[in-house]
Amino acid sequence: MLKRWRIARQNRAIVELLYQALVAMTRQPKLYESCGIADTFAGRFEALGLHVFLFLRRCRVEASLEPLSRDVVDRFVLDVDSSIRELGIGDQAVPRRMRKLAGVFYERVRVYDEAFEAADQRSALKAALAGRAVEATVPEDAVDDLATYMLAMNERLAAVPAAAILSGALDPGALNPPELTPRELNEGD
Repeated sequence: MLKRWRIARQNRAIVELLYQALVAMTRQPKLYESCGIADTFAGRFEALGLHVFLFLRRCRVEASLEPLSRDVVDRFVLDVDSSIRELGIGDQAVPRRMRKLAGVFYERVRVYDEAFEAADQRSALKAALAGRAVEATVPEDAVDDLATYMLAMNERLAAVPAAAILSGALDPGALNPPELTPRELNEGD
């Protein structure tokens, strides 16, 4: 019985390390300054949702990572729940808000998955991001920057060994794409 408790405790610690790495990636100023994500509760939810999606995408490749990815999503849901309570949403309204936000997240996962499966990922991602992660009024350059960022993060996460993820070693500093100006991002086309 104690062995199960120790394993569960160790798993919680690993999930927390992974989740905090995703949160750290979400806090990059470039996402809000040059990629068009609003620096609001909704914008931060979108930014964190993007990173959780990319992490889920990485974990789907290897069966050994799937249980861990579910635990990270559970941690994401707990964090969102806590955040909306801190905003002053009443206890009776929280479940309704959580259902709505969960629906938004899973709709994003579906749309972003479809974009990554498209022949022209960049264009498909731009279409998926516009009006979702970024408001429809955001300049196209910012949406392009965010699509470029997602593609780069997807590649970097794909390069992280499963053993590193299973141990909770997801270094946000090593994963972050280098600082690029919008001009540099578009010169690669």
